[in-house]
Amino acid sequence: MRSIGKVCVATISALAMAIMASCGGALQKHSITGEAQGTYYAITYYDTQNRDLSSAIDSLLADFDQTASLWAGNSLIRRINNNSDSVLNELFCDMLDKSLRVNRLSDGYFDCTVGKLVNAWGFGFKQGQDLDSATVDSLRQYTGLPLEVISRDGSKILRKARPETELDFNAIAQGYSVDIVANYLESNGITNYIINIGGEVIAKGGKPDGSQWTVGVERPAESQFAERQLDIKVTLADQSIVTSGNYRKFYEKDGVKYSHTIDPHTGYPVNHSLLSVSVIADSAWKADAFATAFMAMGMEKALQYIENNDEIKSAYFIYNENGEYKTFATEEFKKNIITQ
Repeated sequence: MRSIGKVCVATISALAMAIMASCGGALQKHSITGEAQGTYYAITYYDTQNRDLSSAIDSLLADFDQTASLWAGNSLIRRINNNSDSVLNELFCDMLDKSLRVNRLSDGYFDCTVGKLVNAWGFGFKQGQDLDSATVDSLRQYTGLPLEVISRDGSKILRKARPETELDFNAIAQGYSVDIVANYLESNGITNYIINIGGEVIAKGGKPDGSQWTVGVERPAESQFAERQLDIKVTLADQSIVTSGNYRKFYEKDGVKYSHTIDPHTGYPVNHSLLSVSVIADSAWKADAFATAFMAMGMEKALQYIENNDEIKSAYFIYNENGEYKTFATEEFKKNIITQ
């Protein structure tokens, strides 16, 4: 169910920077790059106190990996999946609460209990297996089941309806980690920054030249190794954007292409014309989760959801129609598109 969104970041900014610079010290640019959650991150921020926060941010992301990353061997989520008697921390409880909320709002198309299916199809950290309908059905019995946080001896633990159920936060974790870094910068009085973790982006304020931050939405590639090309550019004004797509993470077997997005209702990779969906929201976790949910739904159901609900209104769809790329932007998303 993991959504791999790749967003190319340009370095442009907003008027708030010039105002801030005139009221305090000179704005100093800091750029940080590194790896977390099995992917890259790139962070740029402007600070009147010229602080280097790279070590603190590295530590934040490393600590987060120890909670939510399936790639960290002794992470909290791995221990829970292995049914170790593990005490939950605040981060885990909050991600679980948000995941269950989006599950309810999306009619089950977003589901953090699909870990066994993701791994079985070969899109997790384990080797995939040959699946037939009987195997898929046997794995589906462990998804969509109740999860309950209970208190024991003053600590919180997770009670699963079936011990075989495995959690997978990959469709919300990167976005959530973006918000963690953003909150850390804001707590230090830094309000002009852009954060990109594995393609999940949030931008606040801007740069001293007075223009807005812009990001690019990638055009779906013919293959996972094709050169990246932009489809459109958008501005971000205190917003986050996440793109989920099926065109880079997939595998082919016996002439059949298997997408990494799993439909929790069927247990199979999705098979529809939607190639990618980009969601703009006020937080990265929300954009991440709903981009994944919309990819699982397909374009028709996603547009029905947007029309009938107020949770998400800004989305951009790229789909295949008779072998040609087509696009559709909601009215709210059009406000961010750079037309020049």
